Amino acid sequence: MHKILVRSWIYMMVVGNGCLCMPLSALAQQGFCHADNTSFMAGEKITYEVFYTLAGIYVGAGEVSFTVSLEKFRGVPVYHVVGEGKTYKSYDWFYKVRDRYESYIDTANMLPLKFIRNVHEGGYKKYELVNFDQQNHTATTLKGSYDVPACVQDVLSAVYYARNLNYDQYRPGDKIYFDMFLDNKVYNIYIRYLGKEKVQTRFGEFNAIKIKPLLIEGTIFKGGEGMVVWVSDDSNHIPVRIESPIIVGSIKADMIAYRGIRYPFTSLIKAYHPE
Repeated sequence: MHKILVRSWIYMMVVGNGCLCMPLSALAQQGFCHADNTSFMAGEKITYEVFYTLAGIYVGAGEVSFTVSLEKFRGVPVYHVVGEGKTYKSYDWFYKVRDRYESYIDTANMLPLKFIRNVHEGGYKKYELVNFDQQNHTATTLKGSYDVPACVQDVLSAVYYARNLNYDQYRPGDKIYFDMFLDNKVYNIYIRYLGKEKVQTRFGEFNAIKIKPLLIEGTIFKGGEGMVVWVSDDSNHIPVRIESPIIVGSIKADMIAYRGIRYPFTSLIKAYHPE
C-alpha cells in the first residue's frame, strides 16, 4: 500500500503520469502556445506535504518541493524548474524514494527545451532525458528522435505553463487542451476549468480556482477526471491543494511552505501556520 503511495505523489504534483488520448483541434491548441510568464519568478520555492488516506485516516508520508532558477541553456535564457519528492526518514526503511524532475523552459514562450526524470524508488530506477527542438517539432531521447506537435510540453513545464493561463476567460466546464511528451509518446490531454471556490488546506483558507486534469487509468491512478487541483486565485496561480483517488485509497497534497513568490498571496483568507 505504501509502495503505491510513494510512487504516485510526484506524478500527482505534475498532473499525473499519463493521460487519455483524444483528437486535438487547432483552436484548442492555442491554449498552450507562446505565453508570457506573468505568475512566477526565479527564486520561487513551493513545498508540499503528501498524505495517504484510507478509510478517512490521513498519514503524512513525504514531501515534494518545486524550485525555479534563471539559467542559460544553449545560450537561451531558461527557467530551470526542479521538482523533488522524497519519503520521510521514518518511511525510508520500508520504501525509500528520492525522485527528481527537471525542466528547462524557454523564458520567451514558456516551452520546454530539455526534460530530465531521475527516479529512485525502492529497488526501481529510471532515467529519462529529452531534448526538445520546438522549431523543428522533434523530441530526442535516449531511445531515438520523435516527431512532436507544435507547443508540446513536458510533464513539469505543463504545470508552469498552466499557471499563466487566464482562467477568467473560461466558463465552468470548459476544457483547455494541450500536448505532452512523456515516455517517448505524445499524449493529447486537457484541463477542465470548474470555477472558483474557497478551500481549506493545512496552511490556511484560500480563494481558489478549481480545475481537473484528465488522467488515464494505469497502475496507480484511476482514469478520468478524479484528480482535483485548487490554484490560488491571485496573480501567482500556485496550486495550494491537490487530491486524487488511486487504486487503493487516495492521495492529498497541501502546500505547507513558500518563498520567493512574485506577488503578495492575496488569495489567502486566513493562515493557520504563517510564514
